[in-house]
Amino acid sequence: MLLVDVSIVNVALPKMTEELHSSFTSLQWVVDMYALVLASLLMVAGSVGDRFGHRRLYMGGLVVFALASLACGLAPNVSILITSRAIQGVGAAGMFTATTALLSATYQGRDRGTAFGIWGAVNGGAAALGPILGGLLTEQFGWRSIFLVNLPVAAVAVFMSFRVLGDSPHRGQRRIDYPGAVTFTACAAAVTYALIQSNTDGWTSATVIGLFAGGAVALVAFIVVEHRAQDPLLDLSLLRNPSFASLMTAGALLSGGAFAHLTYTSIWLQSILGLSPIKAGLAVSPLALTAFAVAGFGGKHLGKLAPRWPVGIGLALIGGGTLLLMLVHGDSSWPALVPGLLAAGVGVGMSTPVLASAAMSAVPHKRAGMAGGALNTFRQLGYALGIAVLGTVFAHRAASSTAQGTRNAVATSLEHVYALAGGMTLAAAILVLLFVRRSAEKAW
Repeated sequence: MLLVDVSIVNVALPKMTEELHSSFTSLQWVVDMYALVLASLLMVAGSVGDRFGHRRLYMGGLVVFALASLACGLAPNVSILITSRAIQGVGAAGMFTATTALLSATYQGRDRGTAFGIWGAVNGGAAALGPILGGLLTEQFGWRSIFLVNLPVAAVAVFMSFRVLGDSPHRGQRRIDYPGAVTFTACAAAVTYALIQSNTDGWTSATVIGLFAGGAVALVAFIVVEHRAQDPLLDLSLLRNPSFASLMTAGALLSGGAFAHLTYTSIWLQSILGLSPIKAGLAVSPLALTAFAVAGFGGKHLGKLAPRWPVGIGLALIGGGTLLLMLVHGDSSWPALVPGLLAAGVGVGMSTPVLASAAMSAVPHKRAGMAGGALNTFRQLGYALGIAVLGTVFAHRAASSTAQGTRNAVATSLEHVYALAGGMTLAAAILVLLFVRRSAEKAW
């Protein structure tokens, strides 16, 4: 449910914009606020789970998520919708962190690899279901239904959790690193806000420069705080391990390169090609459906390989597939997307399940939970920043290409978006193949 809500909004954006009379910048925030809050709070949520129990954290996050979904569905204007999306992100952070911790505590050895393979397949299935479900609900019941549908799902999940869900061991004395959480969140929020605001204010505006400067100060403060903290959100010494640092970077670039561009692809499909929401959802579904199939059926065999190979080759396929999307031009229709989406889907299915287990295996066992939380943080932050960066490219290229006509201008903008997204993931592939070496492979 929480992963569906990352992608379900994309195909509903044109309808939201029309009904709420929102700007392009507001449109970006509807998508980005959820991912940004989710990313910012994942590591602190891990600390809360370690102290109070991951089952409690999961249940609490589920309730918050459901109530925020209700607020999103009833939002009378875009400001309340964005605020409610932020609260959704708070609940999702608790759910997401607790899920990986509960899985890790429940399964051991080969069973753990199988469990995370299924978890990866569920991720792919959620990404596949999001655009299709979002299009169907928006077309039949209006955009508000994409949030209200979470309420019955949450009710079933609460019932199941009370009946079958156990807890995971936790250290009751672990302190929560509030200074680390505040400085990390401030850094992520300032940089994301600066990137999005540059669309309207320009790169040289005092607001944008001030936000970037504030983000840099917050980053320095976070590093200082983490070095001094008794129980840090992130043990920065882990980043000295080339394998771990490469996997974290790969996680961020994977989410930014593979998924962030779909927001702008959806705008092209509906606003330029005139596709209905459900048809737009189906048009982008080959990526997620292929990822689901590969993760589900190939996970068992991929686990036998050293992690740098499925992760590195998977990232290369994502990069190559995203570059294939540059086949889109002014006269293109939706089938031009299919070859690239299929190739990228294979890459996502290969790399996602292995990436999670490899990150946790690349560090000492007592830091495995922290590593899992860090990877999820980097992935969601990569998605949030990807939305902002690619949105900036999309908006600036569209503004400079208006003489070509709207259809050609949007296609040209998408070409630049796909080029940047593909380059990001190819760079991540090279990084993994070069630096995820023997230390991670032995642990794996």
